Amino acid sequence: MAAVVNLIIEKGTDFEESFDVTNPDGTVVPLTGFSAVSKIKKYPESSTSTSFSVGITSETGKIAISIANTVTAALSPGRYYYDVIIISPESKKTKIVEGMALVTSSPSNQWVIK
Repeated sequence: MAAVVNLIIEKGTDFEESFDVTNPDGTVVPLTGFSAVSKIKKYPESSTSTSFSVGITSETGKIAISIANTVTAALSPGRYYYDVIIISPESKKTKIVEGMALVTSSPSNQWVIK
């Protein structure tokens, strides 16, 4: 079963999130030879999607997904579905993360502007 992690993506900004892939006992899953794909869709069954860039750090079991600001600028504000699927060297596909992604129309400033 995939882990559920909800995301907030601010329209027109660079977005990145990372996930640690571990066994039930907490040990790192070595991802040597694995690849991964991740897409965001308006609905899980939608045939239209936008792909995240995906990076894997094999030794630490870390997967990072990202979307450039030029791509998030083209997303309409609202709720979306996304998932991350890893592909083993033997071509076995496993969904490891899924959830809702809320695309907001304006960035939530982390700084106080006076």
